[in-house]
Amino acid sequence: MHNLKEIRNRIASVQSTQKITSAMKLVSASKLRHIQSEISQLRNYSEKLNTLLQKIITSMGKVCENTLFAKREPNNIVLITVTSNRGLCGAFNTNIMKEVQNIVAEKYQQQQKQGTLKLICFGAKAVEQLHSNFEIVFNDNAVIETHNFEEIEKISSGIMRDFAAKKIDKLEIIYNRFVNATTQQVVIESFLPIESRTEEVAIENRNADYIFQPSQRELINEIIPKVVTTKLYTIIIDSIAAEHGARMTAMAKATDNAVEILKDLKLKYNNARQDTITNELNEIVGGAEALTS
Repeated sequence: MHNLKEIRNRIASVQSTQKITSAMKLVSASKLRHIQSEISQLRNYSEKLNTLLQKIITSMGKVCENTLFAKREPNNIVLITVTSNRGLCGAFNTNIMKEVQNIVAEKYQQQQKQGTLKLICFGAKAVEQLHSNFEIVFNDNAVIETHNFEEIEKISSGIMRDFAAKKIDKLEIIYNRFVNATTQQVVIESFLPIESRTEEVAIENRNADYIFQPSQRELINEIIPKVVTTKLYTIIIDSIAAEHGARMTAMAKATDNAVEILKDLKLKYNNARQDTITNELNEIVGGAEALTS
């Protein structure tokens, strides 16, 4: 009887877990559907905005003098990480941590030793796992939940000010790029300085003739903050979508595993119950034989 009760408790526990994982899978699937269309539109907008900027710079026929294009000796490095606030999403966060360790080992060991390597973290999981080894100069967990553009714009403006003031020489961003519901790709992108694509754009637009109003310099100064902010916003939305996809996949696997465990437990329960009934019948038959003998 003790064995039967133990198995029943385990069955109830697994069934409860199965309900939770199944519900989490549905919630993540619903959130992913809402955000999927936004991603493709944001990616296109961000790319078009950056291409427009590059075309204006190319038309000037000289190197852009804006400070956000300035390439300096990489003494002060900032790595921006984008993770989730919660777990239960497979290797989603672990892959980011591994990539941070790899990039530091390969490119920025000297800066880490000198204390000039710092982190900006979006998402609680990055802070939890990286604070003991790296200096985190800024973190914002709320933006992962709200993905509020105005808040991201304020953060982006602060980053641009620090870069223009030469407090930062180079920024790179590490995040999970959404590919599809089952696939997320860890990406490392240069964030600042802005990369120049003037040669590539010049070839594409060698016969183009533009009339600018206002001046090219004014347009550049107006567009650059939008390019940087839109890129950061797009990356955060991309990561949020990838998180939903990773959690949906992880919870689907957990639900499937729960189904398999329940099958095994129910088989064990039926076998144990059958053994109990058989033993009780044997005891009754044995008792009856003892009375008649």
